[in-house]
Amino acid sequence: MEIASKYAPGLVERLWYTRWMDGNAFRSTPDERPAYAIVIPPPNVTGVLHMGHMLNN
Repeated sequence: MEIASKYAPGLVERLWYTRWMDGNAFRSTPDERPAYAIVIPPPNVTGVLHMGHMLNN
């Protein structure tokens, strides 16, 4: 197996985007629940969690 010397995002992203589209990954099914959005992602845990992770904002 040969590993490419440079990353070709077009090839990889096209493969995954096609797979997501074929699997209806972007389709939602509306229902009676209220809409919501997650504005801040959870902390990126690169070590031991501490209270400072919660107080970033």
